[in-house]
Amino acid sequence: MSKKGILTVVSGFSGAGKGTLMKALLEKYDYALSISATTRAPREGEQHGREYYFLSKEAFESMIEKNELIEYAQYVENYYGTPKSYVEQQLSSGKNVILEIEIQGALNVKKMFPDALLIFVTPPTAMELKERLVKRGTEDMETINKRLKRAAEESAYMKEYDYIAINADLDTCVEDMNATICKAAHMLEAGQKFTDSKDNTSLITRIQEELKAL
Repeated sequence: MSKKGILTVVSGFSGAGKGTLMKALLEKYDYALSISATTRAPREGEQHGREYYFLSKEAFESMIEKNELIEYAQYVENYYGTPKSYVEQQLSSGKNVILEIEIQGALNVKKMFPDALLIFVTPPTAMELKERLVKRGTEDMETINKRLKRAAEESAYMKEYDYIAINADLDTCVEDMNATICKAAHMLEAGQKFTDSKDNTSLITRIQEELKAL
C-alpha cells in the first residue's frame, strides 16, 4: 500500500506570528501548502493564488453549492474556506499537507479528516501577544483590543488541538513544529493516534487568565 500523507492544520491568535512561522517552515521543509479561498480584500503585498485565492462572494458561494470545499466559515463578515481537490490529491500522492486556517474551520476539518494533526500557535504570554500587535503598527488600539478580546474567546478552543506550539523563538518553533508533524506522520503510518507527551493544561489555563486580564 502506498504511503499517504498527513494533513496538518495550523491555527493561532492574530499576532502570534503564524504567517512568518509558516513561511519559514515551508522554506526549510518539503510540505504541500494548501491555499485557502477568501472573500476578504487582499492586504498590501498579497497575491491571488499565493497567500489566498481571493474570490467574490458569488464565486465562493458557488463553490459551497458544488461541494468543492473541505470546510468554510464566516469570520468578520468574510468567507474563508479550503478547496477540496488539491488537499486530497496531495495526500493521496504521499505528500504532507499543511493548512493555516481559523479555529472554526480547523475543527470542521478534523471532523472530515479525523487523522489530521491540529497545531495551535501562541506567544509565550498574552502580554507578548499584545506587544506584537502594537509593534505591527497597522491598527489602532481600539482594533488591537478587539483582537485581544477575540483571542480570549478563541483560547477556550486551545484544548481541542493536538499540539500547542509556543512561538517564543522563530527557528526553535519551526524545528519543534516539523518534528511534531514528522512524529504524527510516523504514528499515522503505524496505525497509531498522535498524542502529545506534554500536559498543556496549566499553559492553556495561564494564557486564558492572562488574556482575560488584558
